[in-house]
Amino acid sequence: MRRLLHLAIVLLSLAGLASAAELAHLRNGFTIRHDRREVIGDKTRLYLGNGFVEVPSTEIVDYEHDDTPDPAAPVAAKSIPEHVFDASNATGIDADFLSSVIHHESGFNPNAVSSKGARGLMQLMPDTATSLGVQDSFDPAQNIHGGAAYLRQLLDQYHGDAQKALAAYNAGPHRVRQYNGVPPYRETRAYVAGIIREYNQKKFAEQRLAKTRNSKKTSKGTALPRTASKSSAERPAS
Repeated sequence: MRRLLHLAIVLLSLAGLASAAELAHLRNGFTIRHDRREVIGDKTRLYLGNGFVEVPSTEIVDYEHDDTPDPAAPVAAKSIPEHVFDASNATGIDADFLSSVIHHESGFNPNAVSSKGARGLMQLMPDTATSLGVQDSFDPAQNIHGGAAYLRQLLDQYHGDAQKALAAYNAGPHRVRQYNGVPPYRETRAYVAGIIREYNQKKFAEQRLAKTRNSKKTSKGTALPRTASKSSAERPAS
């Protein structure tokens, strides 16, 4: 008997509830889309996401099931490091190298414009951007991918010589050809040296960190049995 009474109470509590997306048509001509509804006295509570609205039940003409899909959640925009990583995978240029170029070109400002008209993170000139298929130089993804593609072309042209590729990126390939190397411009020489120095510092830091981690792993290794010698335990496996 108690079980039957409990079941009756549950059914009564659910009688005033309805779920799934619906449209409530009101007498005034308005329509309210809601996730579920609940009748409370002479009012109907329409639940809208995290909130609700109460409407006199007599003002609701009828309900209609709504098959309209919920709007897709907006896709979070990628960060600059993520775009750099994508461009690195596409071009085969080290992500740290691309980041160093961006740092010296624009200071990671996607809206940067130089006095000569270079634009965006990798400071693409309008003609260069057009030749690379970049439609919006202020779009981080387009700019980084375009600049990385241009650097890839220059690295291939100079057979992997990073100094010449950077000099050509900064002063133009014709200047590198004219001087058969990095042109004697103070700005260009400082630009090339600065990027290479920053890139090397990143790599040295990575190497130091890797050594530190390896040394910690070694120190936390399994203790040697008392009967085993250190030399035999460290011997590489054949």
